[in-house]
Amino acid sequence: MADLSYGYGSNELRRRVGLKLLDLLGAQYFASYVWNNSQNAFCDRVSINMSDDNLGAYEQYFQYCDPITPVLQRRRKATSVSEIMPRSRFERTEFFNDFLANDGLHFGVNFYAYSGGTNIGDLRIWRGKNKEDFSHRELEILDAIGPGFTNAMRSALARETSAQGKVDLVSALEQAATGAMLTAREKEICAAVLAGLSDQQIAARYGISFTTVRSHLKHIYGKLGISGRTQLLSRVITH
Repeated sequence: MADLSYGYGSNELRRRVGLKLLDLLGAQYFASYVWNNSQNAFCDRVSINMSDDNLGAYEQYFQYCDPITPVLQRRRKATSVSEIMPRSRFERTEFFNDFLANDGLHFGVNFYAYSGGTNIGDLRIWRGKNKEDFSHRELEILDAIGPGFTNAMRSALARETSAQGKVDLVSALEQAATGAMLTAREKEICAAVLAGLSDQQIAARYGISFTTVRSHLKHIYGKLGISGRTQLLSRVITH
């Protein structure tokens, strides 16, 4: 939980969380991706104890014939592979024999973080053949960590979006909402929200009251046709 609140970038955050989860759950293998809507693919890999060549094959081919991840991705909670496909059937798939087994992966559990309707990062944890499948209690533990991971990823991606000069996407948000015209101050506050600042921090940055910040945010959300920070970030990330 300390790592989740430290302010790491999205890749370092996932690497650190992955190491902690492998230790916590007695697992050996970890991978994490961020879903890219425009490419309709998983991108921005972070991995532990998995070969680059094998994961490269996943990114180029196996993710497009993956029989389990599309189902797991639709789940809003930690889900083991055995919950969605019988073990005997799973071990007969090309995905298992030609991809997972190459790195020794046998028992898996996935968690997908969502910001609104946008998948902003996942946790894929696997055990080897000599281990047991994940228990219901272990899934509950991962679910308890999930909201903290989701919030940390949301903040990290917002900071990275801002640092990469993508705050200009605020203008694109104006265009996406018919007739929406943000004032200069509203654009500043919108950019601060995307950078992960709290209402109190925004007030301190611009020398205005907390109430004024909330009033500006109400106007921003109304003009853009959204209900809050989560939808604002989702619009930016998926642009």
